[in-house]
Amino acid sequence: MDEKSSRDQNSHYQNPKQEQLDQFRVKNTGKPLTTKQNLKVSNDSEILKAGVRGPGLTEDFYFLEKMGHFNREEIPERVVHARGYGAHGVFECYQSMSHVTRAGFLQEAGKKTPVLVRFSTVQGPKGSYDTARDLRCKGVKFYTEEGNYDLTTIAMPVLIIQDPMKFPDVIHAYQNKQDEGIPTGTGAHDRFWDFVANNPESLHMVTWIMSPRGILRSYRMMESWSINTYLFINKEGIATFVRFVWKPLLGVHSLLQDEAIKLGGIDPDFHRKDLREAIDRGYCPEYELGVQLIAMEDEFKFDFDILDPAKFWPEELVPVQPIGKMTLNRNVDNEFAELEQAAFNPANVVPGIGFSNDPVLQGRLFAYRDTQHHRLGSANYDELPVNRPLCPFHNNTRRGFMRYRIDVDQVNYRNNSLADNTPYTTPPEQGGYEHYPKRVEGHVIRGRSESFNDFFSQVRIFWNSLTPVEKQQTIEGFSYQLGKVKSESVRQQNVNLLVNVDQQLAYIVADNIGVNRPSGTHVPVSTSYASLSQANTPRYAATLKVGVLISDGFDGNEVKSVLAALEQNGIFTVIVSETLKPVTGNDGTRIKVDQTFITGSPYLYDSLYVVGGTARNKAKFNGDMTYFIQTAYKYYKPIGVATTGQAYFQPSKSNNLSGVVFAANNPNFAKDFVNAIAQQRFWDRT
Repeated sequence: MDEKSSRDQNSHYQNPKQEQLDQFRVKNTGKPLTTKQNLKVSNDSEILKAGVRGPGLTEDFYFLEKMGHFNREEIPERVVHARGYGAHGVFECYQSMSHVTRAGFLQEAGKKTPVLVRFSTVQGPKGSYDTARDLRCKGVKFYTEEGNYDLTTIAMPVLIIQDPMKFPDVIHAYQNKQDEGIPTGTGAHDRFWDFVANNPESLHMVTWIMSPRGILRSYRMMESWSINTYLFINKEGIATFVRFVWKPLLGVHSLLQDEAIKLGGIDPDFHRKDLREAIDRGYCPEYELGVQLIAMEDEFKFDFDILDPAKFWPEELVPVQPIGKMTLNRNVDNEFAELEQAAFNPANVVPGIGFSNDPVLQGRLFAYRDTQHHRLGSANYDELPVNRPLCPFHNNTRRGFMRYRIDVDQVNYRNNSLADNTPYTTPPEQGGYEHYPKRVEGHVIRGRSESFNDFFSQVRIFWNSLTPVEKQQTIEGFSYQLGKVKSESVRQQNVNLLVNVDQQLAYIVADNIGVNRPSGTHVPVSTSYASLSQANTPRYAATLKVGVLISDGFDGNEVKSVLAALEQNGIFTVIVSETLKPVTGNDGTRIKVDQTFITGSPYLYDSLYVVGGTARNKAKFNGDMTYFIQTAYKYYKPIGVATTGQAYFQPSKSNNLSGVVFAANNPNFAKDFVNAIAQQRFWDRT
């Protein structure tokens, strides 16, 4: 991964979407305060009153405008995915995909397309915290020359339901109780786990959420899948089944459960800040877009139904072909205008991309537009700047709330003679969209394909694919969430379900949550896939965050050299000390302090560089240092120790100091420390 070349490459790209948005960007700094009608305001502090102690007057039109707008400035939040954040960027195609799709943005190598991305959690409202254990969504809006294409993905390759009729049920069960409005940002409660126990197709996705995948380190390290099965259609009209996957170039990394919970209180905006800071520093997040392709004639070739959204397509059986790279290189200027008003819809496609009979996908094609219409108050929401396509659009829709366009022609119907039957339709061979003529037959029925009913084989495969460390973390996830369930019956039902995945998993969880061990055993499946474990993900030190614990009297030459090496390797450093006063080394070197032991926390950093030094209150300083070090050590994080910091480490038989790198008598300390930071966790630590 070469961050510099990525930054240089994209700095020369003239992003047409940003040029379009520039028309709507307004800077108010240095300008006079006015009403919306440009009437200059002389007083913005007091309402108009009948005397200084008298009642307010309705004549105060400025107050009515200001307060009236304030009263109405919030819009309904999303029913799901309310908590989110994102950025602008660019997608570059690696190679022509014309052999499988006619989509214009995938026709030639090197073609660039502006994008907007919004990441989100699912359960909590806008005010919930970023690091909650949850599934996460990534919506990508491609501003193509043929119109907007919206690709929505989630951080697991499987969905919790198999039919869209069940979506309101699972969300009702997952979100807070109607009587209490509790809990926020967690599924650790009776109603959700009652749903899981009584809808066994949900166990697959839930197991992914209970694994480390459910608590991401960063949106920049999030893998995500389309879940649903789409169609690629080429110019010859030949269709291919396709699923999409975004793979982060930084690899896929997670927090530990206790870290994630504590970070929710320490910094609820942890993921938002992380994304924004990386882009501001020029380390632009990058993701490769991959596709998995299955020929139409191979629809029934596999031992899973390729239209079942609760099943993944194993990479070992259906390889992922990288077709392009997305780089996020610009933070939003206005979170509300550019992210809260961003409206995604899987029905927003371009010629060459179509829909399979995946039942959940069919339901989503209705749900998204209906939701955005409700949230944004008008069918004209797609005229908002962030939702507007780059190419001009023409149709016969008129009026409605907040209509932006001024359509000057008087004919708004077809067929017509007064406007020569325009706007005209476009034949498919000239770029008009055509639905793929799928063969459809059968009786009108409410039902589900029998091929969807294997609920446990793939969950067992996922479990088999995890390392012992990942399995232990998944056990902890189940034990924590089910341990919060008050109903003994619901707890028992869930371990009775879990035994189908793994007997030992069910036994351990049952013991942890105080219910009987279930009878029976897991399904007889021994398959495992390396692609499902995070142990095989890339690892880099770049953009990870190191807390530097330091005070006056440090070795100036040594610390300057180490900090320079960290910066050279793209590692972010945070200087932590007693106060915000700069610290001074033994050679007069002064270093600006970013955080104190009060405002900082060991949970905020991926690693520590322990320098130490003199202090005003040595006892308190040593106590703070010890707390930070012990916490980082407990969570298996790498620790670098300066020559002045050795006193804080006392080797003994009870610790092996794995992942602790010492500077004393080590001319390669900086290199060794960088390598340790890249490894991120030392699971063999005692």
